[in-house]
Amino acid sequence: MDKPHYHGHRERLRERLLREPRGLADYEILELLLARTLPRQDTKPLAKELLRRFGSLHGALYAPEAQLAEIKGFGAALASSWALYRELWARLREPSALRREVLSGPEMVAEGAKARFGAKGTEEFWVALVDNQNRVISWECVSKGTVDQTAVYPREVMSLALRHQAAGMILVHNHPGGSPEPSDEDVRLTLRIKRAADDLGVRLLDHLVVTDREHYSFQGHGLL
Repeated sequence: MDKPHYHGHRERLRERLLREPRGLADYEILELLLARTLPRQDTKPLAKELLRRFGSLHGALYAPEAQLAEIKGFGAALASSWALYRELWARLREPSALRREVLSGPEMVAEGAKARFGAKGTEEFWVALVDNQNRVISWECVSKGTVDQTAVYPREVMSLALRHQAAGMILVHNHPGGSPEPSDEDVRLTLRIKRAADDLGVRLLDHLVVTDREHYSFQGHGLL
């Protein structure tokens, strides 16, 4: 039986990937990713449709699940693969307590937060806890909420800090599909947490607001 026409094309793509990966077009990268889950299908049309619909590799990978499900050919198997790719990227980017990474600046936490939940359609609030040498000792989700808010209580944040014997912390939350500019409530919450942290001798190093591509630093804007 003759092999489908796309087999030779896919093999040539793989050879080019090994030889000169930057030479592949975005849709060709997507083709190969899709082929990991759909090895018996020509994935070029689906790759091009994803780029047309979402504009970029980043947009295709982090598109809302409901919108991906609207694409013909993007079924449960691909949804599972996409979740795996996102999780891999998040773990590579976020601060690691296992490696005891030293936080040289808020950008390290911001990049990890963007990868983990910056593109989520609902708000999440996380905290990076550090020791007295700014080494990461824990990276914790405090709460998950709705499209425009999440309930966060200073006592919950401080409970995490005390449990891990943290010397300092960086707060992070996302603004789904919007600007990273903090709201008035973001500012008020930050000040409440700072007062609680000061009372317990824990340094509040920063509060970051992230979207999928941007972030806002309270410290960088003189709000802490």
